[in-house]
Amino acid sequence: MNRQTKALLSVAPMMEVTDRHFRWLARRISRHALLYTEMVHAGAVLHGDRDRFLRFDPSEHPVALQLGGCDPADLAEAARIGAGYGYDEINLNVGCPSPRVTAGRFGACLMTEPDLVARLVAAMAAAVDVPVTVKCRLAVDEMEEWPTVRAFVERVAAAGVGRFVVHARKAWLDGLSPKENREIPPLRHELVHRLKAERPDLDVTINGGIRTMDDAAHHLAHVDGVMMGRAVQDGPWILADADRRLYGNEGPGPDRGAVVAAYAGYAEGEMVRGVLLPTLARAALPLFTGTPGARRWRRHLGEEGRRPGKGPELFAEALAMVRDAGEGTGRRAA
Repeated sequence: MNRQTKALLSVAPMMEVTDRHFRWLARRISRHALLYTEMVHAGAVLHGDRDRFLRFDPSEHPVALQLGGCDPADLAEAARIGAGYGYDEINLNVGCPSPRVTAGRFGACLMTEPDLVARLVAAMAAAVDVPVTVKCRLAVDEMEEWPTVRAFVERVAAAGVGRFVVHARKAWLDGLSPKENREIPPLRHELVHRLKAERPDLDVTINGGIRTMDDAAHHLAHVDGVMMGRAVQDGPWILADADRRLYGNEGPGPDRGAVVAAYAGYAEGEMVRGVLLPTLARAALPLFTGTPGARRWRRHLGEEGRRPGKGPELFAEALAMVRDAGEGTGRRAA
């Protein structure tokens, strides 16, 4: 089995969310959370623009690459290439329920083929010296949750996987959209807790419906790690308390103004490399969720970010608007 690293908290792979700009920003908020890329299909790594899909800033560490696919040779080569870029972990997606993914015979539909998944991860693990992990569901469609996830994990663990990230719902491949699959199937957190209790030798991370650091701390009494997705997408500042609450760090936490200033500097460098300002602004849109000036922040980034000739000063301008709003309510934004 490849070497494992601990990840008390991780940020879920989310399409059109966890790109390298969002991850760079998230790293300024939490020094320790494990960050995941968007899912990248093995074919895109082998035949597409590798830098576009795989390049990341060294400050993002620890960072994991999530791959999708169903061909052992392709996934092994994609994992080897990803490890060469410096990723700390290679993760196989066995949880995405979208019709497009299912049509390609990867994602959650692989829950029905544990022998194939075992071959996939064995090939990947043989190609790299970083951990190969799996993100899965409890089951799919009419399959019963506990027998399915238990048998799946047993088979795949035997092939060398030491860490499983389990989204504590089943997925309905026929009848529910990806969004509905994140909301409608009931959460069964207790089954992930049970999995860890029955397989204490495995590193088990729980995912699904975890919205606060209090939730995270509760689950960490039962499992090794917690993965948060939509809560971080909606408001990444939720990570600001993670290092103190979960990792025991002392001292002051991150300052939103300092994070904005750092991101403006990052954006300046990225624009020199040809990245468009609206792309950079999009990653920062939810940074002030929950503060009095959040709406002004989003509006300014969205509207002014598209204005020709606009540059990284956009972020300082938007921050000033947030602070004005906070002073107007007696609540100055951090």
